[in-house]
Amino acid sequence: MNLEPTLNDSATDLTALLGSRICHDLISPLGAISNGVELLMMSGVLPGPEIALIADSISAANARIRCFRVAFGAGTDQTMAHSEVLSILQDMTHGGRLQITWDVTSPATRRDVKLAFLGLLCIESAMPWGGRIMVRADKQDWTITADADRLTVDKPMWGRITGTATTGTLTASHVQFALFADEARRQGRMTRLSLGDQRISLTF
Repeated sequence: MNLEPTLNDSATDLTALLGSRICHDLISPLGAISNGVELLMMSGVLPGPEIALIADSISAANARIRCFRVAFGAGTDQTMAHSEVLSILQDMTHGGRLQITWDVTSPATRRDVKLAFLGLLCIESAMPWGGRIMVRADKQDWTITADADRLTVDKPMWGRITGTATTGTLTASHVQFALFADEARRQGRMTRLSLGDQRISLTF
């Protein structure tokens, strides 16, 4: 079975390949469960809020895995469809307090979107009460700007992105910070960060 995407042996990123493999293997059964629930709802066998809750949970899990497949998977120079990115972001934020605007009109590679998604996951961790995120890109730089009434900023974690971290233990819930820093270095990108009480701006 061919697991997309792949990397050349000389540049193999085992972490990314592991992410791709896990997400690839989970998407199919989740899709099957979703289809089964949809058929049950259409047949009227199991009506009620319980089945709706299951359907919503499956949809949220599927959206999350699609995001992780890009963020934690292998980045390539293959162009990623604008519609696919929007679909992932819309499903991720459906019914939530977080709004994400993808203001990127030019073609973007999976490598570009991978770094952007890692940045989004970093910023999302600082917005437990929701808020607004804008993603923009020009010919040279990408900028993610987040605005919220309240932010929870873990400065040691953000220090991993800027290369100034001297303290702080990396946990599973914050692995995206280390992965963002590694991927930015891999792509030869310089990262600029501005942290405020109600705004975060990340440029790479």
